[in-house]
Amino acid sequence: MPVDFFEYRVNRGELADEKSEALAHQVSGAAIEVHKRLHAGLPEGVYQKAMEHELTLRGIPFIAQAAVPIHYKGVAVGMGYVDLLVDSLLVVELKSVERLADAHRDQVVAYLVALQKRLGLLINFNVNLLESGLKRVVYDPIFSS
Repeated sequence: MPVDFFEYRVNRGELADEKSEALAHQVSGAAIEVHKRLHAGLPEGVYQKAMEHELTLRGIPFIAQAAVPIHYKGVAVGMGYVDLLVDSLLVVELKSVERLADAHRDQVVAYLVALQKRLGLLINFNVNLLESGLKRVVYDPIFSS
């Protein structure tokens, strides 16, 4: 089933902290710039490299393909890799797909849980207007025990 939400919250709670919100705004602006220049239809890896370059040009600190250790009941069971971890606060997952699915959102939620972060962006570059491909994912760990 396709996802058609602008903001997804695992549980109702307040917004993420001010710094994460500001980073989300900056990263959204960078993604819009990348999309204006490259348009839709390219492979995800192209957008990944373009986003890395744009964030560097804007002086926004990030780690590309940041390792995310996954634990189950206190035992490390594997590793995931988030496309961009911005300033150690904001999880950014990039896609170039016809439609976002619940599984894409769930991937961001899983990274937020594993990293104990509150805010993520799911960005689909395969759209005519990038604003329709920008999705915020807010996770509130206080209410998700």
